[in-house]
Amino acid sequence: MPELPEVEAARKAVEENCIGKKIMKCIVADDSKVIDIVSRSDFEASVIGKTIIAARRKGKNMWLQLDSPPFPSFQFGMAGAIYIKGVAVTKYKRSAVNDEDEWPSKYSKFFIELDDGLELSFTDKRRFAKVRLLKDPTSVPPISELGPDALFEPMTLEEFTQSLHKKKTEIKALLLDQSFISGIGNWVADEVLYQARIHPRQVASSLSEESCSALHKCIKEVIEKAIEVGADSSQFPISWIFHSREKKPGKAFVDGKTIEFITAGGRTTAYVPELQKLSGSQDAKGTAKPRKQASKKKSVDDDNDDIEKPTNGEAQPKKGTKAGVKGRKPSKKKKTEERDDNDGGAGTDEDGDNDQVEKMKLKKRVQNSQNSRSTKSKAK
Repeated sequence: MPELPEVEAARKAVEENCIGKKIMKCIVADDSKVIDIVSRSDFEASVIGKTIIAARRKGKNMWLQLDSPPFPSFQFGMAGAIYIKGVAVTKYKRSAVNDEDEWPSKYSKFFIELDDGLELSFTDKRRFAKVRLLKDPTSVPPISELGPDALFEPMTLEEFTQSLHKKKTEIKALLLDQSFISGIGNWVADEVLYQARIHPRQVASSLSEESCSALHKCIKEVIEKAIEVGADSSQFPISWIFHSREKKPGKAFVDGKTIEFITAGGRTTAYVPELQKLSGSQDAKGTAKPRKQASKKKSVDDDNDDIEKPTNGEAQPKKGTKAGVKGRKPSKKKKTEERDDNDGGAGTDEDGDNDQVEKMKLKKRVQNSQNSRSTKSKAK
């Protein structure tokens, strides 16, 4: 999902191309899952005629500051992205949509045309993003609940060390906690921990002064480098673990060393056991067992920071069922519905076909039952 570097790249693109320009046209998608609370017509009427005076960001959230409130605010979710027609803006690869054959994209949730003809679109093909219209984005959730921005509001080394030593949480989980530091997601957390040579499951309060200093430095360096290259991952240093995070276990290496995958902070986590070792009392307990990847299609970034997950990485048994006891398999129709919900899309034609098949089966069962009763009656 888009993290601080990708959202900052989008903010800078807006800042460089849209500041001082008036919004002449606005089209908001009819999608209540993404467009939060306000109606399409009210949203559009509230921004048309306004001038963009700044592009702001905190953590993984961005908003357009207009010459008067309210302001459009964007929580990028899993696949949110900013497109500006004719301008190259780096997107997280799973956020990319085809904006050449179709403009604005069918995934566009917020579209504006400016007074010089420039057009901007916020897209979200997974529908986990949120587009809001807010008088003061910083005064209400989610932005009001965020910790200091990892780029704009970095803690001093002393503040950072003191904060870590107060936390009894595993360090990977803590870095993903947006109320602690905002902007760090799964890939950034894995990268900074690898660069700092810290095990993802090391308890934060147990980190040495040296490790705290290394982590503080690596957060700054990784984020600044990613932003320096416009969040273009093809330009990230070859020594980064990032380039091998999505390879299969046993085939993932960095600098010739094996990368293993475990669950930490409720997320699939890439780390190098040879370099990232548990220390202190945790060392005696041993390291976690490597996590098997579910399938080729499943990648380490498919999880969503904005969706709560069990912190131990295991599925929780449903209420009323015993752990370890398998329940009945869902029907094909149920699976189809669940897949559609997860993808955020509408139902497919297959649903209608399944309904028709079920009706035919029911009709046949009724007929068989009637024939059976008729046969028994004649026999008597």
